Amino acid sequence: MLDLVLPLECGGCRAPSTRWCEACARDLRVRPDEPHLIAPRVHPGVPVFSLGRYAGARRSAIVAIKEQGRTDLIPVLGAALKAGAAQLLGWGVLDAPLTVVPAPTRRLAARRRGGDPVTRMALAATAGDPTASVVPALRMKALARDSVGLSSAARQRNVAGRVRLRMPREGFAGGVLVVDDIVTTGATAAESVRILQTSGAHVMAVLAVAHA
Repeated sequence: MLDLVLPLECGGCRAPSTRWCEACARDLRVRPDEPHLIAPRVHPGVPVFSLGRYAGARRSAIVAIKEQGRTDLIPVLGAALKAGAAQLLGWGVLDAPLTVVPAPTRRLAARRRGGDPVTRMALAATAGDPTASVVPALRMKALARDSVGLSSAARQRNVAGRVRLRMPREGFAGGVLVVDDIVTTGATAAESVRILQTSGAHVMAVLAVAHA
């Protein structure tokens, strides 16, 4: 009866009567050689890792969260980020204790989506881990445009000088991992890393759910 009133479908493939099906769960599972090191066009000067291409179930889940209000999928992507960060810790790329800093989101976009999805994913990824904390240290200054459809150069101009630090250096414990949902050109990641490093933070890597 509930499915008739509020149809439930998989956030990855739209299969009925499930929020996240087994096939999509397998697609999003972090394998032993993941996350992969990527080379965005605008490189932030620290290693950038991605859990996979912005396609298939991964893309559908991100779009569903950001554009369709599917907040029930945040734990799914949070779990993937958690597994990816655990791999990086095991490889020695990251050290504990770890401060996770979400990439900044435009305030208008965050309000439209009922909150910042990247911060929510980061909180889900670190839940119950005493060695990791989430610090929403970055904000996007007003006048930054939505980056969808912008060229690499336009994305750089769009974020240049518009990422701001919310917290003093004392807010960071240990090394810093910047997390984001998608890395496209790398412009936002690069500006985020630059601002954090200017404040004295030790940024060790960037980790994204997907890359385009």
